[in-house]
Amino acid sequence: MRIRDALLNGLIDYAGLFPPAGEDMRTAVHNYADYLRGPDRSALGRFIVPLARLAEFEDAAGDLLPRDQMEEPWRISVLIADDVRSAADQMSDFNGRHEAGARRGSALIDVAELKASTIEEIAMQHRDLPRNFTSYFEIPLTLDVEPLVAAIAELSSRAKMRTGGLTPEAFPSAESVVDFMVACHAHGVPFKATAGLHHPIRGEYRYTYDVDSPKGMMYGYLNVFVAAALLAAGESEETAIAALEETSSSAFAFHDDHLQWRDKRITAQHLAAVRERSAISFGSCSFTEPINELVPLIRSTQPVRT
Repeated sequence: MRIRDALLNGLIDYAGLFPPAGEDMRTAVHNYADYLRGPDRSALGRFIVPLARLAEFEDAAGDLLPRDQMEEPWRISVLIADDVRSAADQMSDFNGRHEAGARRGSALIDVAELKASTIEEIAMQHRDLPRNFTSYFEIPLTLDVEPLVAAIAELSSRAKMRTGGLTPEAFPSAESVVDFMVACHAHGVPFKATAGLHHPIRGEYRYTYDVDSPKGMMYGYLNVFVAAALLAAGESEETAIAALEETSSSAFAFHDDHLQWRDKRITAQHLAAVRERSAISFGSCSFTEPINELVPLIRSTQPVRT
């Protein structure tokens, strides 16, 4: 396996409805349809939609969803704010209307994303969600995450961390991000990340797409997934923190079958295993920006074939 594929396969869940992009529904579903047909489609994960906008999604995407039984359905992740039992009923009804070959087109909600800050909230929400939905619980990194991740592990669910936002305060410390990943690794809990990961390498970027937007330090998604791979390989928390805080693109080198960060070598096989079992994906309001910024980094470090 090539290192590029190990990193990118299914990496980016498209959250175009959310800030800073904030696309309208019709634009967002058109974008997703284009990405599914594009050259980087293997990197595309699920379309993320809030439960409250699910009906709007059906109306906007109706003419774009696949009709042929041989085509893969669109994969959908739904954000649930409250009343999990009612949400589960709505999602199940949606899936029934959009089975493979359905007149309305095929789409499948197979992931639910929820928020919880206590063990009791995790248990209660999990109880009301049917097992055919994979559940991700977003937990605050400002809390002691270990008991929360342990509770998620007991339920065979998954965890989610928020890695940024539109203000400096929305970005957690590197130590808290690593604490989260260490807990997930220790308890065998797969996780995803969301927010603030538009760019491959940590650096100072605008918080929004406005030309006069203030800037701030943001994590790079490459930093995050390299740190996860290092922890899975038995490296120390200090090493993972250093990888998270790396701001030099020249510290990363891509080769066909491995990725080098300073003196640490991550094979494509190891990274693919980490991506499959542990560090699953991240949500981004842009699909093209994370990909386009990575391409020159890969090209600049790979040896030229003769």
